[in-house]
Amino acid sequence: MPKLGLRLAGAAGLIASVLAGLYAREGDYVNHKADRGGATRWGVTEVVARDFGYRGDMRVFPKHCDAVTPICADRIYTTLYIERPGYMPFAAIEPAVLDELVDSAVLHGPPRGSGWLQATLNEACGADLQVDGKVGARTVSAYETCQVRVGRVTACRLVLDTMDAKQAAFFRAIVARNPSQRVFLKGWLAHRVGNVDRAKCGKAA
Repeated sequence: MPKLGLRLAGAAGLIASVLAGLYAREGDYVNHKADRGGATRWGVTEVVARDFGYRGDMRVFPKHCDAVTPICADRIYTTLYIERPGYMPFAAIEPAVLDELVDSAVLHGPPRGSGWLQATLNEACGADLQVDGKVGARTVSAYETCQVRVGRVTACRLVLDTMDAKQAAFFRAIVARNPSQRVFLKGWLAHRVGNVDRAKCGKAA
């Protein structure tokens, strides 16, 4: 994975692993007529790629950056779905939760994924967080407190299970509102719910 800044130096391997999993789930170029995202490669939509300054064909949008390719999926994912939402601390605290957060943020936007984490910490770990979709020091501290109370592995599994339940309910709500999206439901439930291996819980970064 290309260098993404000094802040990522200690977590570069973990970030690369998280992104590799996302790319495997998202796949290569797609432009399904029923998909509201439109032309997409590696899970990056054309709209997002253009916002970052990419002007090429989405069918050849690069996964990795190099000296002559400053805009790529790695950079966009790391910026939009790890750094800006405040998820980086989980690279050291609990990588499996980072994986879940990034996957949720990519699919539904960081505010929704962050809100699910906050609501989950309130429900499963007795936290008292405002569910505002903004992960900051209080949310990170609430997760660490949950680890102390129930143990690192149990805290991780509680959060993953509860966030997955919220995501599954959200997928079904999408289809209830818009039946044209039913074509995606089976795949969503099969590949995006329970996709973070619980055996990763408690493993060092």
